[in-house]
Formats: sequence, C-alpha cells, structure tokens
Amino acid sequence: MKQLVGKTFPRGGTHIPHRKQATDSKSIVHMPGPDEVVVPLSQHIGAPCKPVVSVNDRVLAGQVIGDSDQFVSAPVHSSVSGRVTAVENRPLMDGSTALCVMIENDGQNEIEKGATADLDRMSPEKIRDMARQAGLVGMGGAGFPTHVKLAVPKPVDTVIVNGAECEPYLTCDHRLMAERSADMVTGLKAAMKAVGAVKGQIGIEVNKPDAIEAVEAAIRGDARLEVVRLQVRYPQGAEKQLIKAALGREVPSGGLPFEVGCVVSNVHTLISLADAFQKGISCFQRLVTVGGKACVDPRNVMVPIGTTVRDLIGYCGGTFGEPAAVVSGGPMTGVAVESMDGPIVKTTSGLLLLTEDEIALDENRPCIRCARCVDYCPMGLTPNVLGLFSDKGKIKEAGEWNIMDCIECSVCSFVCPSKRALVTWIKQGKQDYNTMQQQKKAE
Repeated sequence: MKQLVGKTFPRGGTHIPHRKQATDSKSIVHMPGPDEVVVPLSQHIGAPCKPVVSVNDRVLAGQVIGDSDQFVSAPVHSSVSGRVTAVENRPLMDGSTALCVMIENDGQNEIEKGATADLDRMSPEKIRDMARQAGLVGMGGAGFPTHVKLAVPKPVDTVIVNGAECEPYLTCDHRLMAERSADMVTGLKAAMKAVGAVKGQIGIEVNKPDAIEAVEAAIRGDARLEVVRLQVRYPQGAEKQLIKAALGREVPSGGLPFEVGCVVSNVHTLISLADAFQKGISCFQRLVTVGGKACVDPRNVMVPIGTTVRDLIGYCGGTFGEPAAVVSGGPMTGVAVESMDGPIVKTTSGLLLLTEDEIALDENRPCIRCARCVDYCPMGLTPNVLGLFSDKGKIKEAGEWNIMDCIECSVCSFVCPSKRALVTWIKQGKQDYNTMQQQKKAE
C-alpha cells in the first residue's frame, strides 16, 4: 500500500510498529461503575485537592469530593453515586500512595450535573470557569489544569488539537475522533474563544483515515478550521514536534507553546470541555485503551475514574496467564503498574497487558559510540552523554548539556543497539536537576 504523505517535524524520530489493530476499529464501550471506586485527590499538575466530604456522606456521580483554593489545581469529582467509606492514603498504580476518597457504589447511577451554557453567549472567562468547575485537565497524560492553559499570558492565533496518537497500542483518541468528532470540534471552538485564537488545526496521523474523514465532515463550512495530515512517525504527537509540523514554528528551549502563538490541547480534553458546557457533566470518566497480547478482550473502554486496574482487567475478560508486564499509558512513555489496586485517573490513556515477546528489557551493555541515539533524538540532544552524566551523578554537567529539553520520548533507548537504559537515567537526572535548582533557590 502506498504511504500517504503528510507533514512532520524536521529531525530525529523513528518508525515503531503500530500494534493498534486489536482496538483501532472497535467502538467505544462503557464500563458500569464497580462496587467501589478509589478516587485520588491529586490527578493533575499543581496543588493537590483537600477532601470536602466525610465518611458516611452520600455522594452523586459528578459531585465535587475534593478541591483547592490554588489557581494551578483542578477539583475532583465522584464517579459513582454511593457512600463514602474512607478518606485515607491508598496505593496508586506506580506503587506510590496518595490521599484518596473511597466510595461504595449504590448502583443508582445518580448524576449531579452543573449548569449548561450557549457557547455563542459565553465569555472567555466563563469558558475557563466552567473548565475549572468540571475539573478538566490535559487528558493526554500531562494533567495540566485546562483553565490554566486557557489563561494565556499573551495573544495566540492558533489552537492545535493533538490527534496524532503516535504511541503503539493506543487508539482511544482515534476512536473519539471517529465517534465524537462534532463534540471535539465544539470543544475546539470553545478553546479558541477562550484564548482569542482565529485559527484551529487538528493534527491527525494519516494511518487514521476514518478519523480524518469524520473530523473533516465536522469542520466543513468553517474556514477557520483545518485538518493537518501528519506523517506516521514517532514522536509526532509530542507537543513541540506537533507545533513544528503543523505551523512550522519552533518552541524555544525552556519555552511554552504560547510563546510561539499557539495552544495545544488533547482530543479527550476538548470533548470533555464540550460536555461541561453542553451537558453540565464534569470529568469523572475517561476512555482507556486496554490492550496487549495478554488481554483476553482488548477494547476502548469509557471507565469511571477510580476504577482499579484489577476491576478494569476483569471487565476486559481477564488475562491469558500472567502478563510479563503491565503498563499504564503507552509502551514508550508509560509507567510500569506496581499495584493492581491502583486506580484509573484522568490522565490514564492506556492499560497494556504485555507478553514476553512484547517487551524488551534493558541490558546496559557498553556504549559502542554509534551515535544512533543522537541521530534519532527529535530534540537534537546527545542522550548518550546525558545518560552518562545522570547515571554518574554529574547533574550540573547534565544541565549544561540541556537535559531539561528532553521530552522523555524513549526513542534513544528504542534505537540503542546496546539496550542501554538511557531514558531511565535521563528521567532521574531531570529530577535531580530540579531538586538542585530548588535547593539553590532556597539558599
């Protein structure tokens, strides 16, 4: 088959097996609320929420159960109706713990809805306020509060929808674009109004022709909007790479998209924004791709937030034996699941149940100085040097070599013939660098 040509970023990146065929043509299914949900009070970048409910309180789905008075934060809502059984620390998927609200599902599925509004009559301030009330965050994985992102400190001209979904296995954004394109476009128009943008672009990789067709039909007649066809290339969905491909603009080192006149938003986030002002529905569920060869019934599931990994796997038919690895998110940027009792949160895009032949373990053989990691790095960095500095604790030197520009896409580890844990070392180096900078500020 002839490969369709699309736009892309100019340097680095690579082609990775898609492994999307198990779910990319399956319609979205809705999982009923489990017997109990475990809802963390911090599912976003910024200040964690404080509980506003107590044990034995009855709550409704969509009711606020945690909030904060800080600007960079987002309220948390119950995903089922029922009784609060505990407010305590519980394990998350990655093995850490966080303050959570446990709610026993009463099966009534009663929903508390907020006010609705007509987009034509909403001010930018009202759009941002409704985004905050609904608890919206970046649902592509970053978790940045949406009302904060839409409060741009300088004028922007374009909102870009990130529909690339370049990670293997993941197809949740694909299915949302194919099935809910009109709502996504409505959310896009709201985001454009909130930031004062005159143009909206929807970037979609060309391996999703049904999504492209659906979105083009949804924007027909609006000259402000266009679909940007993107080459199938990883990490095409990384924010800076997407901006370069779509607009030809390069975000400076340490900079943010608004500095080059644009805002980037996730497909799911914009649909949730539309649901907030059209239906009065807050963010208490999200679509998750459940896949991998160890999964009995791979599918795209709309999951009540707070559903445990164990319950979601059970809903998808369980597993073929013991998975070799369970990953939250995609295989390139996701994290290993350490606790099956950890809950699905707003930023969980995928749950992958992988077999032995689907994983590759770090071997950390000696670097052979082939420079493949340098050639393939989409940020133009030197991952071999950054990994060495990080592993040896030379954090100051790593900073001088621009370690904070790393987008943690894992391309360097993927292409390394010696299977060195480059991205693992660099992630730790970035954490250490941040700690060092904070200590300097405190002195």
